[in-house]
Amino acid sequence: MSETTVTRADLAEAVYQEVGLSRNDSATLVETVLGEIVDALTQGQTVKISSFGSFSVRQKGQRVGRNPKTGEEVPILPRRVLVFRASHVLKNRINRSMTKAQAALGTPAGAAVPAAPTPTLPPKAPLAKG
Repeated sequence: MSETTVTRADLAEAVYQEVGLSRNDSATLVETVLGEIVDALTQGQTVKISSFGSFSVRQKGQRVGRNPKTGEEVPILPRRVLVFRASHVLKNRINRSMTKAQAALGTPAGAAVPAAPTPTLPPKAPLAKG
């Protein structure tokens, strides 16, 4: 599998390795599962995958935004957005792997991991009203 992003091809290859289906059948299985998830979400249903998380669609209302370059107010139309909530099992597993990585680096468990330095920006001028 690739190092930074898991693709459909990676998932199909994992199914091929683990389950033993042919490569074509593995790819078809992955496409079918993803298609079912997409179909359910487009119909407004919530998709819950045990020990992984849940996907749902949320309706966002209209609001007023601001063009950062000109300061002009712009209406943002209502839209639907996809929301993913990880299960506690997944969160715990991710945190355990982070603890193992810290132990491998010699960082004590519970110690803060140093953050990347944040660039300093000049102060913004206040927006003119009117």
